Amino acid sequence: MGLASSLISLSDGTLPASFEGLKSQVDVEWVKSSLTMHGVATVRNRKLAVEQVMWLVVGMALYRDRPIAEIVRRLDLVLPGPDGKRQGVSQGAIPPARDRVGPEPVRELFETTARHWALASAERHRWHGLMVLGADGTGIRVPDTKENRTAFGLPGSSRRSAGYPQVRAVGLMVLRSHLLLGFNFAGCRTGPGEIGLATLLLERLPSYSLVVLDRYYINYHLWHQIRAGGEERHWLARGRKGLKWRAVKSLGRGDALVEIEFPRNLRAKHPDLPEKFLARVVRYRRKGFRPQVLLTSLLDAEKYPTAEIAELYHERWELELGYDEIKTHALERMEAIRSKTPERVAQELWGLAVAYNLVRHEMEAVAADCGVPPRRISFRGSLRLIRDLFYWA
Repeated sequence: MGLASSLISLSDGTLPASFEGLKSQVDVEWVKSSLTMHGVATVRNRKLAVEQVMWLVVGMALYRDRPIAEIVRRLDLVLPGPDGKRQGVSQGAIPPARDRVGPEPVRELFETTARHWALASAERHRWHGLMVLGADGTGIRVPDTKENRTAFGLPGSSRRSAGYPQVRAVGLMVLRSHLLLGFNFAGCRTGPGEIGLATLLLERLPSYSLVVLDRYYINYHLWHQIRAGGEERHWLARGRKGLKWRAVKSLGRGDALVEIEFPRNLRAKHPDLPEKFLARVVRYRRKGFRPQVLLTSLLDAEKYPTAEIAELYHERWELELGYDEIKTHALERMEAIRSKTPERVAQELWGLAVAYNLVRHEMEAVAADCGVPPRRISFRGSLRLIRDLFYWA
């Protein structure tokens, strides 16, 4: 029984007669392959086997308000003993079990589920034949330990020092269903920075896609990589003051084709760049707001009308709503995630990404059953129901 059927059951006051659980959505071979690929042996002579540890990490994201030992017990993750009876597991046995698995298998599991779920979702919600994606960054606090401070650094603060170390995360999201197609993170002071993280994701954009970007992502080299890296890969970004271009052709009111030069220092760093590139500038104003300027690689004014481009840009805010779902609802407004060492932080963050996509994948199935867009389904309500169904199962 899926989430949609369970919603209907709950609406008439009855509990589901049977529920195979969210685990049924994740092919067991994906879990085994993720572990094997990174050299983690699937030995089953321990109470908390490595396959169960993978589900524990996902469960930690689904049940942010519960102690980890309780999650193990409530989700029945401990293997039965030789006599078939349920065993217990001590609190001290959980960290070594997590360390045996490490973060890489969980990352591999996220990327596998993203390829199967998010890519299919993007295919279903195309705009003029293009997948509609968004990329942006956010900060996530981690526990204040010596190891985490060294690995991730403290963010800038108007005070002497910030209270918590922080990771900088960047997501590549299917804007019309909120599923994460890509995810990456690094220390706020020790990593490649938001643009560097985003570049690693955007290099792998699928063909026939459009990525919507904020004005922070005005980066000509990044835009060039998006266009050059595949067939019909496009970008749409909000402009900012100080940008210079030469008008080439008027495409209509508030719509023009322009030519932008690559800066000399950028061309010196990347000799493969041409001297200039073509872009389209769209100007519009919504009642009660200041005029806005958009830049895009969508040069065909007939195929991609001005008004539709302006409307599409505002779908970028769906990514902000997705981050709110993760930080406010999945993490229960907690100040920081739980893990006190960098390896476990990475593992927990990948588990959070898997859990978020798992919930969103179920929500899209509900939306299809109900004949409404995925964004019409409540994330908070779905998450609470999924938590309850896991317990009932």
